[in-house]
Amino acid sequence: MSGPPVSQVQVQDNQLPPAPSASDGDAQIFLSHILYVAVKQSASDIHLRVGSHPILRVDGVLKAMREYPVLSVADMEELAEKLTTARHREDLKANYQADLSIGIESVGRVRVNIYYQRGTIAMALRVINSSIPTLEDLRLPAAIRKFTRYERGLVLLTGATGSGKSTTIASLIEEVNLNYAKHIVTIEDPIEYIFTEQRCIISQRELGLDAVSFPMAMTAALREDPDVILLGEMRESKTIETALTAAETGHLVFSTLHAPATAETIPRMISTFAPEAQPTIRSKLAQNLRAVVAQRLLPRAGAGGRIVACEIMTVNARVRELILDPLRVKDIADLVKKESTVEGMMSFDQHLFELCRSGDITEEIALGHSSSPTDLKLKLDGFG
Repeated sequence: MSGPPVSQVQVQDNQLPPAPSASDGDAQIFLSHILYVAVKQSASDIHLRVGSHPILRVDGVLKAMREYPVLSVADMEELAEKLTTARHREDLKANYQADLSIGIESVGRVRVNIYYQRGTIAMALRVINSSIPTLEDLRLPAAIRKFTRYERGLVLLTGATGSGKSTTIASLIEEVNLNYAKHIVTIEDPIEYIFTEQRCIISQRELGLDAVSFPMAMTAALREDPDVILLGEMRESKTIETALTAAETGHLVFSTLHAPATAETIPRMISTFAPEAQPTIRSKLAQNLRAVVAQRLLPRAGAGGRIVACEIMTVNARVRELILDPLRVKDIADLVKKESTVEGMMSFDQHLFELCRSGDITEEIALGHSSSPTDLKLKLDGFG
């Protein structure tokens, strides 16, 4: 979508030449090398900075690539020049940072943030697999699939940066794409996964290339005859309000938000609005929010890699009642924990228990990420 020249580089075993430095002559080949190694090692992120070796994040751990030379100022300037278009270079000059995504043949897509630190160019690259995993591939709870069957409403994915929200939401969109004849509009900054139309028609819009801002793109989307809207991120009140209006007027909206747990999304969204507007937003949330999934990536037992642990909150009559009452919204967290009595909900501890029982994670990892380690330990020992 926003392909600079590097998108033409092929990365294949029999074509990979010896590793150059970035300013030796071809920054594209240098970057292709690093991306090839990153994909081979299942790295999620790459960090490039002046004065250090390239660094990979593998299974959440940072690891220096010492087989590559330490990067110089000239290396980073050459990489930035090769990766960016004129528009990105203007952003970098004006804002001291720029976001873009690139496609690498035989590797996939890479989301890039170029920024300055200590007066020099640095980059953080997120590796995005070219194939969109299925919900089964991600080992997500079965309850999540039903969200793709909603006709309207807002479904949120929350979690820390790097917790896999974008991948989960892409899997949900692909599930719709494979099974229903609908129009899907995505609004992202930048575009991450590229969808191939199956039963759906899919319009993918990127900020800076196809749209000016999230609020403007969301407002326009309502005039583009969508059935499903993917909004990359809820960043401010105007975007949240427009997304709720879209849900209210008969659209299914998927989006992401930074919040550590499902119940915390409610006060976080409401607090972005002025006090006088909060009662109206509270009412809109109660009527249009359908579900929230909070997720974390945990080390997988045995062979390595990571697996998703989820908390799921579905919005039923009881949750709506609590959303509407500012003094009782905190009770939602307790309601989610009673997963055995509230249909469709699942606490983190319940999912940790299931992942531990299936052998996907160790008991040590389960207890280390539990909200109530003592209760989880008793349950794992058969006393719960």
